[in-house]
Amino acid sequence: MAVALQVLPRLARAPLRPLLWGGPGARLASGMALAEQARMLFENTIGAVLPGPMMHRALSLDPSSGQLKVRDRSFQLRQNLYLVGFGKAVLGMAAAAEELLGQHLVQGVISVPKGIRAAVECSGKQEMLLKPHSRVQVFEGAEDNLPDRDSLRAALAIRQLAEGLTADDLLLVLISGGGSALLPAPIPPVTLEEKQTLTKLLAARGATIQELNTIRKALSQLKGGGLAQAAYPAQVVSLILSDVVGDPVEVIASGPTVASVHNVQDCLHILNRYGLRAALPRSVKTVLARADSDPHGPHTCGHVLNVIIGSNALALAEARRQAEALGYRAVVLSAAMQGDVKSVATFYGLLARVAGAHLTAPGGAGVSVEEEDQLHEQAASLQLPDLQLKEALEVVKGAQGPICLLAGGEPTVQLQGSGKGGRNQELALRVATELGQRPLGPVDVLFLSGGTDGRDGPTEAAGAWVMPELASQATAEGLDVATFLAHNDTHTFFHRFQGGAHLLYTGLTGTNVMDVHFLFLRPR
Repeated sequence: MAVALQVLPRLARAPLRPLLWGGPGARLASGMALAEQARMLFENTIGAVLPGPMMHRALSLDPSSGQLKVRDRSFQLRQNLYLVGFGKAVLGMAAAAEELLGQHLVQGVISVPKGIRAAVECSGKQEMLLKPHSRVQVFEGAEDNLPDRDSLRAALAIRQLAEGLTADDLLLVLISGGGSALLPAPIPPVTLEEKQTLTKLLAARGATIQELNTIRKALSQLKGGGLAQAAYPAQVVSLILSDVVGDPVEVIASGPTVASVHNVQDCLHILNRYGLRAALPRSVKTVLARADSDPHGPHTCGHVLNVIIGSNALALAEARRQAEALGYRAVVLSAAMQGDVKSVATFYGLLARVAGAHLTAPGGAGVSVEEEDQLHEQAASLQLPDLQLKEALEVVKGAQGPICLLAGGEPTVQLQGSGKGGRNQELALRVATELGQRPLGPVDVLFLSGGTDGRDGPTEAAGAWVMPELASQATAEGLDVATFLAHNDTHTFFHRFQGGAHLLYTGLTGTNVMDVHFLFLRPR
């Protein structure tokens, strides 16, 4: 697997102004400036993983020779370039590919979410739209991120294009989050409805995402390397925008250009585990039996180059670079932040207290050993494979000025109420309650959580930012934070609190590399 995670060169983005630390009467002004800076850093971080810049970073074309370079591989273009794509960010990726490749592109088919072209047009992002007489055919489907007849038509058109290719052709495959629902092509005689019913039953009985993907791949014409197989013997270059923790290419959109490592026995084991084998439709039994007796066995994908062109790690690398340019000591804690939002909020609250104490007390004199132990225990409970907590605390201990701790991933929210919100707004409000539990000492603290797709849950906001004073300020406004959290009604809270000033609005970004979390600490 080839992976591209280099940091973007500086893009034209919102200017970031360094803060002036200290000075009499400057606390309120500096707090407001810190919030402005945090918002701009968030927007500029998203700029690192927008479709256009990512595609231009991944591909380079020599117009005179017709050589297309992808990482360290070169491909000769001679009216032999085709394009397919599926995912929430693919419209912008395809527009960038069309701009870059021009007349070299012979034909293309993409499957994108229903209504996305109208939404992009409304947001004024013309650079994310295909040209009026584009050679790329667009299918819209998968309303509410569920496979439907429209996305099935798109998948069959993609398969038809791939199957018509020859050894002289090159297929460019664009993949982003949401691609699985936009590429449903059950193996006959299995119907779309039967496949959906089976996956819903598995999910309801507690099957993991890995188990669900194993079943999906086994019943799909295109997932689990099926698209790559359909395109053989053409060369295939897959450009992938990752919305999955750890960037596993076999999981993103169920790995249409990655050979599946699972077999029929794995599927039967999963079905037995959840008591569904006996109730399988005849069509599913037929497909599994056929695969089990296939003399060719599982296919390989040696003709495929898979490249991760955008990820949470890349976004955090850009955030770190920009924060350091402003005079912060910046550390990336993790690009795999997962777990229940309550546990994640507890971790950030403890981190702020421990880091703040190290930052303001020479030699760590004001650090609570009990709180530091609690922080490490909480970190261990989250089981984050790439957590750099020890390294981050060492940087904090040696710092003489402001600190910015960065992380990303996708925590989960256990819904208890019927309020309106999203995981970023919920995390921010829970962190605010943790920060407000007791004084943090002579340090200004700000926490921001935002979704890179610009949409946090069913809201127009991308997320929110908070400071320790929020809970007391909310009480003064007659808002009870605990009640809003109990009903998962965080968007309503932030909308009412200080006139919505703490909400983050970016509009539709056209990308998605999960969420980013920023923790700023500034000694007074």
